Amino acid sequence: MNIGIVTTKYGQLQGIDQDGYTVFKGIPYAKPPVGDLRWKAPQAPEAWEGVRYADQFGNRCFQGDRPPGDFYHKEFFADKTYVPPMSEDSLYLNIWTPAGSVGNKLPVAFWIHGGGFTGGFGTEREFDGDAFCQKGVILVTINYRLGALGFLAHSWLSQENEKGLSGNYGILDQVAALKWVYENISGFGGDPSNITVFGQSAGSMSVQTLISSQLTEGMIAKAILQSGGGYNSGLNQDRSLEEAKELGEEFVRLTGATSLAELKALTPEKIQEVSTIMSMEVLMSIEANKQSAISLPFTPIIDGYLLKDGYNTLVDQGRYHNIPYMIGSCQNDIGVTPEMIAKGERSQLYNGCVNWSLAGEKLGRKPSHVYYFSREMLGDDAGAFHSSELWYIFGTLRRCWRPKEEADYCLSEKMVGYWTNFARNGDPNGPGLPEWKPCTSTDPYVHELKG
Repeated sequence: MNIGIVTTKYGQLQGIDQDGYTVFKGIPYAKPPVGDLRWKAPQAPEAWEGVRYADQFGNRCFQGDRPPGDFYHKEFFADKTYVPPMSEDSLYLNIWTPAGSVGNKLPVAFWIHGGGFTGGFGTEREFDGDAFCQKGVILVTINYRLGALGFLAHSWLSQENEKGLSGNYGILDQVAALKWVYENISGFGGDPSNITVFGQSAGSMSVQTLISSQLTEGMIAKAILQSGGGYNSGLNQDRSLEEAKELGEEFVRLTGATSLAELKALTPEKIQEVSTIMSMEVLMSIEANKQSAISLPFTPIIDGYLLKDGYNTLVDQGRYHNIPYMIGSCQNDIGVTPEMIAKGERSQLYNGCVNWSLAGEKLGRKPSHVYYFSREMLGDDAGAFHSSELWYIFGTLRRCWRPKEEADYCLSEKMVGYWTNFARNGDPNGPGLPEWKPCTSTDPYVHELKG
């Protein structure tokens, strides 16, 4: 039995019935951030009359498309049937629910996509809620503002803000989407007290930002951090508002705008063009200075409101949500070289995942469940590359262009089980699955996912 028409705070929704679940596509969780709402915190969406048909995925935020020769283009974006139009009007979420009635109170998994805070969207080819629904878990995916549209800080923008702040719009979008889900998911048969936020790469860095913020208190029951974040992981950047404003000054200079009015009059295409230039400048600076750290021009900002302090400092002080965590990385992840693999050395990202669990244990919290994804995918020599686990955790291997073996499908079934068990009760273990011990100071166990 499918759930039928759902009533939310803003109106009624009708989704698309599938075999055993219903999918609701393109639900607006905020007003379109256009016109005067560009570079402002998200506003509550408008209510609607009658029944809204949630049958089409929403627009993705403006971003630079990857060229056909790009590795990730072939991996995730080559099939254009999964690529929606770009628009500033992009603040939409999607819900896959196996609930048959409002009273089911199912666990909810809230997914935040990666893409370096400059690309990606919640309906990429590798994302789907079918496998989670089969395990009795609701999946939510979201879009949020990216690049300069999501993270531009500048004195002009701060001056018109009542708190004297600018930037972080993309993360505030995520907070708004989470709040929408918290307030409305019961109508989809979900349990608002059992929401797991999870994300990969920039999505994982976003998760760490959300669980480090007072703005999300009481809305997150558990969290999963995939290939991003952690403690002393080498990925999270502690960018102050003043540093972000300096980058913002450079951005505005490149646009040619000489006033706030001119800045707001820029087309999204122009903003994207300059965002791309900024990204290239940062990359060239890293090369010139032989830096090994990941540096991105548009990231979450320590503004004293959304984020009070640096990521490691907040962990040291225990100023992050005291909830169950899963965290991990891939064998050929960011910062990993072939020489390291040959020597059996682990990356800073890998160590940052272990460090996260041990730091929590030191604070008297439950240790985390740490994983290491090492299944080398077939079709080329990329191995278990950054993002490769996504096909497995969403059960979408059949959409992937790569050759597969039975071991791949078996591993995917295990991972869907681990992830959905964790969403259900804060522990990935369950019947029929190999034991996954927590990572502790006396036994720093890391669960290898390899087939």
